[in-house]
Amino acid sequence: MTTDHRPVSTKSPVQKAALVVGAVFLLVGVLGFIPGITSDYDTMKFAEHHSEAKLLGVFQVSILHNIVHLLFGVAGIAMARAASTARTYLLAGGAVYLLLWLYGLFIDHDSAANFVPVNTADNWLHFFLGIGMIALGALLTRTRTTR
Repeated sequence: MTTDHRPVSTKSPVQKAALVVGAVFLLVGVLGFIPGITSDYDTMKFAEHHSEAKLLGVFQVSILHNIVHLLFGVAGIAMARAASTARTYLLAGGAVYLLLWLYGLFIDHDSAANFVPVNTADNWLHFFLGIGMIALGALLTRTRTTR
C-alpha cells in the first residue's frame, strides 16, 4: 500500500482568483499575437490608434496593448503567491482597468491620445474587468465575525 505525499493546496480563494485572472491575461496577451485569432493582424502597430488589428475580431489591439496584457498576466501569477499580494493585484489592477475605461470614454478614438489603442468594446470590457477584479479582491478577503 502506498501513501499519497502530495502537498495539499493551501492557496486561499483570493490567491486562486488572482492566479486565474493572471493566467487569463497571459493567454489573452499571447492570443493577441496570433494571426487568425487576431483579425487584420497585418495592420497591427506598436502603439497608435491606426492599429486596426482586433482580437477575436472585436477588441482593438496593438503590440503595446498585448504587452500590457502579458505583464498583467505575469503580475497576477507572481502576486498570487501570497493572499495579501493577490488582494493588492486584484484591487489595484481593477482600479487601473476602471481608469482605462474612463480614459477610453473621454478620448477621441481617432486621435493620437488613443495610443493603446481602445475601441468601444475594449472600453466596456475594461469596465467589467475593473468591477470584477475589485469585487474578487474585496469579497474574497472579507473577514467574518462571529458572536
